[in-house]
Amino acid sequence: MPASRLTAMRSGSPGPVFSVVVPCYNEALGLEEFHRRLSVVMQGIGRSWEVVYVNDGSADETLACMVALRARDPHVALLNLSRNFGKEIALTAGLDHATGQAIVVIDADLQDPPEVIPRLVEVWDQGIDMVYAQRREREGETWVKKTTATLFYRLMQQLGGVRLPRNTGDFRLLSRRALDALLQLRETHRFMKGMFAWVGFPSQAVLYDRAPRHAGSSSWNYWRLWNLALEGITGFTLMPLKIATYLGLAVAVFAIVFGGQLIIRTLLFGNQVPGYPSLMAVILFLGGVQLMTLGVIGEYLGRVFNETKQRPLYLIERAAPSAISVTPREDLA
Repeated sequence: MPASRLTAMRSGSPGPVFSVVVPCYNEALGLEEFHRRLSVVMQGIGRSWEVVYVNDGSADETLACMVALRARDPHVALLNLSRNFGKEIALTAGLDHATGQAIVVIDADLQDPPEVIPRLVEVWDQGIDMVYAQRREREGETWVKKTTATLFYRLMQQLGGVRLPRNTGDFRLLSRRALDALLQLRETHRFMKGMFAWVGFPSQAVLYDRAPRHAGSSSWNYWRLWNLALEGITGFTLMPLKIATYLGLAVAVFAIVFGGQLIIRTLLFGNQVPGYPSLMAVILFLGGVQLMTLGVIGEYLGRVFNETKQRPLYLIERAAPSAISVTPREDLA
């Protein structure tokens, strides 16, 4: 949907002051406790609010829990996607359907405490459009995950076209104008942390200590985290293609130098049969460089292919607005 129509729809509806967007995948064990703590926090702020729960094709009782929460709490809006589309898409769906003047993004696993939200609101009240929660401590995470996360943020700082704040996830508050700008970005391959940074606007960090998961286990294994890192790197920088170019140039120069010394040795000392191991080492090295370069090109080509299909980002099986939202939202996918 064009951005102008999105803006018009939202400006015409009073809606709540705050919308809290919560993407969920298999969070049935902890959703009740999350909602209890969130409700206490939002009621304490003293302004109108809604929470948009997005079920991303969960295989447990997450959807049933959401339905039960909505039945007894008028602040709850429910969005059930037709299948599992991944967290980045589920988050986008929730943002599409948020009606508030300010939007809080938070996960349901309680690693990001809802009790931090009032501090985000305080900064937003000062006129800051993007208030991101920056992790001071990361309890419950292994040293491997902490180390790889630090290396990724450092890499993105050096290579990325945007500067990602370190130790910062999706937990943040956005103003309405920042959200409207963000929703103009409709690419299929979405790295939300990079997109949050790309739109700019005045931003400020709020430090907090990250807690362990309240219940269940994370669906983010190292393979999925690796793929997310690839999305971030390829989505916001062409540096891997440049590295492949420079590596190919370096190998070509090495080959010229190596070939030149072979010719000189042959002229000076005669033709000596080279050893098999060294020959195989050179062949395997050059083959590896070629395959790696083709892989980098393939990553970018695959993303271009997916974008040209222009499929909707998500499909909705069921949508139920909160009683706080005046105008029911239509499918913005």
